[in-house]
Amino acid sequence: MKGRKAMNWKKKLLALGLSLTLTLSLTACGQKTSEPEQPEEPTQTEEPADKTQDGTEAATAHFRIAALKGPTAMGLVELMSLSDTANEMMEGKENVVSTGNTYEFTLAGSADEVTPALIKGDLDMACVPANLAAVLYGKTGGAVEVLAVNTLGVLYIVENGETVQSMADLKGQTIVAAGKGSTPEYALRYLLTENGIDPDKDVTIDWKSEHSECVAALASGQAAIALLPQPFVTVAQTKIEGLRMALDLTAEWDKLDNGSALITGVIVARRDVVEANPGAVDSFLQNYAASVEGVNGNTAEAAALVGEYGIVDAAVAEKALPYCNIVCITGSEMKDKLSGYLQVLADAEPSSVGGTLPGDDFYYGG
Repeated sequence: MKGRKAMNWKKKLLALGLSLTLTLSLTACGQKTSEPEQPEEPTQTEEPADKTQDGTEAATAHFRIAALKGPTAMGLVELMSLSDTANEMMEGKENVVSTGNTYEFTLAGSADEVTPALIKGDLDMACVPANLAAVLYGKTGGAVEVLAVNTLGVLYIVENGETVQSMADLKGQTIVAAGKGSTPEYALRYLLTENGIDPDKDVTIDWKSEHSECVAALASGQAAIALLPQPFVTVAQTKIEGLRMALDLTAEWDKLDNGSALITGVIVARRDVVEANPGAVDSFLQNYAASVEGVNGNTAEAAALVGEYGIVDAAVAEKALPYCNIVCITGSEMKDKLSGYLQVLADAEPSSVGGTLPGDDFYYGG
C-alpha cells in the first residue's frame, strides 16, 4: 500500500469523505450474525435524494484524473494515497461499499500526453498549465472548464553569485532558460518590461530545450544566472554549491499589484462531466482542498508520498515543497486571479491563450 506509513489513513479517509461502509463487518470478523427477517415485498427506494447546502442533489462519482509530474501533482498526493487505501479495502469485497467519490489517477511527463485523452473523453479531469487550459477551451468550443487554480508561480531566478538582488540587476545579464513559447517566457518578458527592461535589447535570454540543460549550464560554469521552476531549483542546488534563489518571480509579480497573480497550473474538467455530476465535483474540490492543506501542513509526510509515486525524489520534494506555491483556489477568487493572468498573456501574445480569452463559463463557480 502506498503511503500507509506516512499517515493516519482511517481518520483522513473520513475527513475527506472517502468513507467505507462494511455491511457485514461482524461476519468479516468471524462472528455469526442473526438472519434478518425477509420483507414480504421488495423495499422501495423512491425517496428524494439528499440535498447539499446549496440545494443541489448530493451525488458521488468515479473520476479519472491526470496530473503532470511536478508541483501540479504534489498537491494531490494525499488524496491519491487515501484513494488507493479506499480502493484496496474495497477490492474483491462485495460487502464493502464506498459512500464518497472514487478516483483513478494517472501521472504524465508532459501535457501532450494528457490533453488528447481529455478531449477524447478518456479522462474526466486533468492538471495542466494555466494558458493551456484557455487554449483547450477555445479548441473544444467551450467543452472544457477550469475548476481550480492548483499552483501559483514556481519560477525563480537563480544565481551562482551575488549580483542579482532585484529585477533591475538583470539588465545587461545573460539568463539561461527553458520554456520558450510558454509560461516561463511570457512571465519573464512581462516582468522585465514592467520593470523598465527591454527583454529583446537589455538582456540576453539563452533558450534551452529543457530545464535540465539549464542546470547543466550552471554546473559547468557556462552560465551564472538561470530561470528555473521548482523542483529543478532544488535539484540544481544539490549539484551546485552556493547556488541561490535570487528572485522569486511570484513575489515580483505581486509587487506590481495589478489584480492578477502569476499562475502555473490549474485543474480542468470536461463540461459534460461537470454538468452530469455537480454535487460530486463540489465534493472533489473539497477533497482536493483538504489534500493541499495536508501537503502544505506536513511537508515531510507529503514528500514521502511524492517520492513513492515517483513524482520527484522524496529528499528533493521535502526541500522544494515550501517553494512550490501549491494551492486550491476556487470560485470568484480563482476567476479574478486567473482571468487577470490570462489577460496579461493575451496582451503579450494572443496565441498563448488560443487567440481569444475564454468566456465567463470557463470559470467553474466564478
